Amino acid sequence: MLLLKPNCECCDRDLPPDSAQARICSFECTFCADCADGVLNGACPNCGGSFAPRPIRPAAALARFPASTERVVGAAAPCVEKRSAA
Repeated sequence: MLLLKPNCECCDRDLPPDSAQARICSFECTFCADCADGVLNGACPNCGGSFAPRPIRPAAALARFPASTERVVGAAAPCVEKRSAA
């Protein structure tokens, strides 16, 4: 089952479970669309894989299987540079 991480691992932007802006790789690394398409150029900095839109879990299932609350922020160079510039 997908973890539905709560934030972009690059810029730390909030990505609620129903966000259409969330992108994941095959290892569930999670990024916002802006970072995935922008500074990361469509490639996950952790595994090199491509991104796909993260599925939205239906509300009834979300109540039974809640999203993760653990925030993950990566150390990939383009992300650190983006956070430093913000």
